[in-house]
Amino acid sequence: MPKKYTLKQSSPGCELASVANLNQSPGHWKSPAMGNWDTERKASYEDASGEHGEVVSTISSSMNPLQPPDASSDEPFTTYFDSKIPIPEDEKHSCFSFRKLWAFTGPGFLMSIAYLDPGNIESDLQSGAIAGFKLLWVLLLSTLIGLLLQRLAARLGVVTGLHLAEVCNRQYRKVPRIILWLMVELAIIGSDMQEVIGSAIAINLLSMGKIPLWGGVLITIADTFVFLFLDKYGLRKLEAFFGFLITIMALTFGYEYVTVRPSQEKLLKGLFIPNCQNCGTPQLEQAVGIVGAVIMPHNMYLHSALVKSRQVNRANKREVREANKYFFIESCIALFVSFIINIFVVTVFAEAFFEKTNADVSAVCMNTSSPHTSLFPNNNQTLEVDIYKGGAVLGCYFGPAALYIWAIGILAAGQSSTMTGTYSGQFVMEGFLNLRWSRFARVLLTRSIAITPTLFVAIFQDVEHLTGMNDFLNVLMSLQLPFALIPVLTFTSLPSVMNDFANGLFWKIGGGLLILLICSINVYFVVDYVMSLNHMALYVGAAVLSVIYLSFVAYLTWLCLIALGASVLACGRTGFAARPELFLLNDIDADPVPR
Repeated sequence: MPKKYTLKQSSPGCELASVANLNQSPGHWKSPAMGNWDTERKASYEDASGEHGEVVSTISSSMNPLQPPDASSDEPFTTYFDSKIPIPEDEKHSCFSFRKLWAFTGPGFLMSIAYLDPGNIESDLQSGAIAGFKLLWVLLLSTLIGLLLQRLAARLGVVTGLHLAEVCNRQYRKVPRIILWLMVELAIIGSDMQEVIGSAIAINLLSMGKIPLWGGVLITIADTFVFLFLDKYGLRKLEAFFGFLITIMALTFGYEYVTVRPSQEKLLKGLFIPNCQNCGTPQLEQAVGIVGAVIMPHNMYLHSALVKSRQVNRANKREVREANKYFFIESCIALFVSFIINIFVVTVFAEAFFEKTNADVSAVCMNTSSPHTSLFPNNNQTLEVDIYKGGAVLGCYFGPAALYIWAIGILAAGQSSTMTGTYSGQFVMEGFLNLRWSRFARVLLTRSIAITPTLFVAIFQDVEHLTGMNDFLNVLMSLQLPFALIPVLTFTSLPSVMNDFANGLFWKIGGGLLILLICSINVYFVVDYVMSLNHMALYVGAAVLSVIYLSFVAYLTWLCLIALGASVLACGRTGFAARPELFLLNDIDADPVPR
């Protein structure tokens, strides 16, 4: 006889709650994992027998797990992934199947676009122009660290059926949850500004300056709305479109690579020999900037949501384990492709423009009658480039074709990352706020929040003086990293959330050290930026904000340490509440109901 599960709030205590063991006869329950998205969002336990009678219990509710869902709510709720991609059976290849890998391919490539956004491209070209080939190993290391962290985000989505924002909504109390949402929204806005302005700069270059920056922003906003509804024709077609944009980036930046022909010996040395001989403060700051540009906070929320687009029976441990394996393989392939594209950009500018001065570039541009000659003053200062000046200098040295092809690559990078940024905004807002609006209303709200400041910047700032704003946005996103990395490590380490797929000791220690390293590097980057402002009032304001910021980070870290096994912090005299403020499931009552 089937049983009805009800949720009961745990009583106050000093220990982390855990999900009660579920014992039931096989065959009494059907997993809703095979159903559509609307069914999955209602509170239901995916509790079915696994391969050997094993059971994985997860929650797929859009409501607070401490409260039963509203059974009277029959309003259809749609999101970008209304349908799920079925996974084919392949009994001939039990260990590895290319058919299954193809079915799982998609989310990782959408995730990898954040590694190819205009902010990353600008960081790449500046790295090559400032440090030559010396920082390629930093790019490699940052990509590997990003891969390991993305693995945690993907596992959270696969195992629980919830993305990171939804888990935060259920696990944190109201005030921390709202603060966390605001911080993540700031990161999305900062990233979106760089992406939209990157597209606008590309349009400006392609039009030879006839379309101003604000015009390019409006065009980007309009075509983003059009492209975002491509998924109505099928999720695979949408993923194919993103694959097309990545291919454009590979071809355009690959063309620049073939044209410039960088030294392969220097490339291999810079890639595999960690060294930065004769490096000074600019090179160190650039190395820190690479780490901050590669690892994006909103990408953790995005990836944990994208993996939900595959049809995985999470009640079956074998299927969950298989999904984790194929998603990780796909992420490796996707990030390898993005890494190669980043290598193209770094080495092109390292070979052609390392240690070049403004006077050198100005002379070449003048000889080629370039309309961008005025961008480079005739002095002996080291050349400073961004994605706009980078296109101009390529045009001066390698002809107009190099400039236009560069602009096409930047446009593909900006357009694709703007779309994935919109998806991130959707998932974050839906997850944290439980929005049940119409799809168009949600798209309009999230785009308005991100686009409004971008449009103001484009109107009041010209295309040649955006470097200062990009530095500020990089600092803003660096500050938000703990608000993605700490929660993802916290929840993937909790057995009550991840069951048998919780992080082991290696991942707990390794993940904690990686996050500490990344956050420390970004704190250095932020402090260096604030010190360069040279204004006492700004110092005081930064100090006040730092106290508030560090207090909230400490709160999240405290909960994370408890999740990692430091249970003594839950009961010790820490100045916090008597019990850890995590809403975890404690008791599940099984009440028999008639058939």
